[in-house]
Amino acid sequence: EDCEVTMFDFCLGSGVCVLAFLATAIAVLAHYFGLFDLLFSEVDAKTKKNGGDLVAGVLKEHGVKFVFILSGGHISPILVACEQTGIRVIDTRHEVTCAFAADAVSRLSGTIGVACVTAGPGVTNTVTAIQNASMAESPLLLLGGAAATILKGRGALQDIDQMSLFRPLCKYVASVTRVRDVVPVLRKAIQVAQSGTPGPVFVELPIDTLYPYHLVQKELVPGGPSSAATKKSPTLVQRVTQWYMKLYLRRLFAGAFVPRDMSPLPVSYPKASPAQISECAALVKNAKKPLFILGSQITLPPTSAEDVRAALEKMGAPCFLGGMSRGILGKNSPIHIRQNRRDAVKEADVILMVGAIADFRMSYGRILTGRSKKVIVNRKKENLKLNTLFYTPYRTYLADPGSFLVDLARAMGDHQCDPEWPDALKQKDNKKESDNLKKAEQVPEQHLNPLKVLHIAEEVMSENSIIVADGGDFVGSAAYILRPRGPLRWLDPGPFGTLGVGGGFALGAKLCRPDADVWIVYGDGSLGYSVAEFDTFARHGTPVIALIGNDACWSQIAREQVPMFGSGVGCMLAYCNYETVAEGYGGEGLRLDRSHGSEDIKSTLILAQEKSRKEKRPVLVNCLIGKSDFRQGSISV
Repeated sequence: EDCEVTMFDFCLGSGVCVLAFLATAIAVLAHYFGLFDLLFSEVDAKTKKNGGDLVAGVLKEHGVKFVFILSGGHISPILVACEQTGIRVIDTRHEVTCAFAADAVSRLSGTIGVACVTAGPGVTNTVTAIQNASMAESPLLLLGGAAATILKGRGALQDIDQMSLFRPLCKYVASVTRVRDVVPVLRKAIQVAQSGTPGPVFVELPIDTLYPYHLVQKELVPGGPSSAATKKSPTLVQRVTQWYMKLYLRRLFAGAFVPRDMSPLPVSYPKASPAQISECAALVKNAKKPLFILGSQITLPPTSAEDVRAALEKMGAPCFLGGMSRGILGKNSPIHIRQNRRDAVKEADVILMVGAIADFRMSYGRILTGRSKKVIVNRKKENLKLNTLFYTPYRTYLADPGSFLVDLARAMGDHQCDPEWPDALKQKDNKKESDNLKKAEQVPEQHLNPLKVLHIAEEVMSENSIIVADGGDFVGSAAYILRPRGPLRWLDPGPFGTLGVGGGFALGAKLCRPDADVWIVYGDGSLGYSVAEFDTFARHGTPVIALIGNDACWSQIAREQVPMFGSGVGCMLAYCNYETVAEGYGGEGLRLDRSHGSEDIKSTLILAQEKSRKEKRPVLVNCLIGKSDFRQGSISV
């Protein structure tokens, strides 16, 4: 009997477990398919609210001031709701500009940048900018319209598999299928974008999740089951279809506008432990020739750029700056070294790569060979071991670079690097720049010397300038000559090397810093990507200044292609009248050529700056330039 009871208990227990499992599975499936919504949530069929109102509400709670868009019927409710909420809607002439502008806002403001584009072609037009943001580690929220969920794969207008397109590019992708999910999905997306290693996220918003109930109902359930024209009774298939559409509509809007928390979710990022900070501080203290190589990550929130600058100045070690870190030490810091990086790396005994990585810009780590101790600090785990085939890190720290530098400076107390070391590097720096200045006086075969133009531009630019770099050869020269005036005053695409960022970056920068002089340094090739945005600048009152290095050529490519293969095919352009194009879009156009001397160049650039300030019009300076060997040997691949 005891055995029988035991077996009975066992069977009973097993049955309970099975029932519990089935109940749990049913509950999970019911939640997934929204059955609880159908049973317990109300549908407010009379409300005038729509999904666009929820999107705008979340953006407002997250401090978003601008949404960059290109008009489309799929996203109209978002645009109108943002306008009504007080978020400024900036429409551009190409969707890629929306994403580039949102990227710039993220970098300069510390809040999430937002682009909103329509379905299909509108979304695909942003792909380059989204990948650029990913590689530049810039948090960005892309909102994309889409066909109604129930119509996907049925030949709807502009319907493609957008999720598969963006899944490899973004940290997080989601498609909203119920109006009630708009708020939690957006909050999570923004949290993911800004946490850890920042990057872009994509949220797809099908058209039926954005428009109000009565309009969606009209499209999905247009009338009763009978046909007034034929007086025929509906077939069974028609009745089932009608029932299913009503069920779908109820699931779509059930509990849609119940009040929900829209505030930001907490953002997380890796932070070095006190032991790691102490270990690194001891290493730097004992070094005779410490060297910092700094990348864009040092400018990321939560640490302010000014705090990072103070920490670097306190430690006093020489610094090489790249990406968004350019300008972190101001215009003429004694510890900012701009030239001869390879030689400095050979001399250093401790090298700290903070937010910088050993990619093509560092010869894949091959310049890091030697006996120096290398310390790598990065938010991204994969970057800590990148290309270590060519060098051996002494220590790697998965940590936020900005806060790491501040903590390191604090741990070092009153210790400061021996000033003889940065002074020696600075002397070499000055000699190299003096030699470069002599090259600016050379007279090219035609038109103006690009180096002379850039040196004069450096003299003219105010202390309240932001420089946007968009080009190849001309911009590559500018990177050595133009000096960002302070932290977050230099914008370039980053490691993806994308041409065409100029219009969007400048638009975002001018909106974030309306009192700043925003200069776009363009090559004539790269100008072609976004010159139409002069219309956007004019309509939205963002008077930027564009300086075009017009050499009628893709010079960075031609420099290698012609000697190697004996042909300039595909590299030749024309000396176009770009100043006329700018005027056609509502801007002001100026021209510089061989007939202008140094004083004429200076006065023209001053005039451009004054016109942008006083007349509030965007200005384009078309500067015809000749050839220079300044960048001979630079790489284009």
